[in-house]
This record gives sequence, structure tokens and C-alpha cells, in this order.
Amino acid sequence: MESIRRTVGSASPLEPLIGFSRAVRAGHHVAVAGTAPIGDDGSTVGPGDVYAQTVRCLDIAVRALEAAGATVSDVTRTRLMLTDVTRWEEASRAHGERFAAVRPALTVVEVSRFIDPDWLVEVEVDAVIA
Repeated sequence: MESIRRTVGSASPLEPLIGFSRAVRAGHHVAVAGTAPIGDDGSTVGPGDVYAQTVRCLDIAVRALEAAGATVSDVTRTRLMLTDVTRWEEASRAHGERFAAVRPALTVVEVSRFIDPDWLVEVEVDAVIA
């Protein structure tokens, strides 16, 4: 089988500045980069609301998966990174709404902060296309 490598971008102004892609597909594997709760207008979605921010991150990540040829059912691993891990249940509720039927491996970690101090959560997603 011929190896496929494809990058997927988004509207993030940080991608060209930093030199990264929203997602990369290499063969059957898709990796979605740390995805922040950035709205279409560039502002933070759901300031102060971990659940709303997680939903936005997952929406962006799923669009990137689909652009790379994957689906939610192909997801094998997810990561929820929170600035306050005591709020894990809010983020996990959004995760469960999206992945309850798939049940990927999940890691939840606390980080000191993100690039934008209004971001409370970022999400990473890995998938293997069957």
C-alpha cells in the first residue's frame, strides 16, 4: 500500500507562525494537535466554562479528523489537558457525549497554563483508520 501523508490546517493564526498542522495523517494514523477553544472569530469560546470549551475543542478536532479521512469511530486515544484538574468532570462530560460508544484510551492531565490564559482546556486526539 502506498504511504499517505497529508496535513490538515484550520483557521488558527498560530499554525503558520509556529509551523504546525491541526492534524497529520500518515498512512492509517491521524494525529490531531492540541486543540484550543478558539471560535471562528478568533476569540475564546466559553470563557470560564470548561464544558463549553471542551465541546468547542472536540468540534474542531472532529472536523480535522474528517478532513484527514477519519471518523470518531476511528479514535484510539484522547487527551484532556486542564488548567484545573479538579474540573475534570465538566470536560469528561463533553468527552463522554462524543466518545461513549467508542471508548478510546483517555488521559486527563493538569497543566500550568496555555498560550492564552482564557483557555481552560485543550484536547488531543489520535485515530487509526481501519
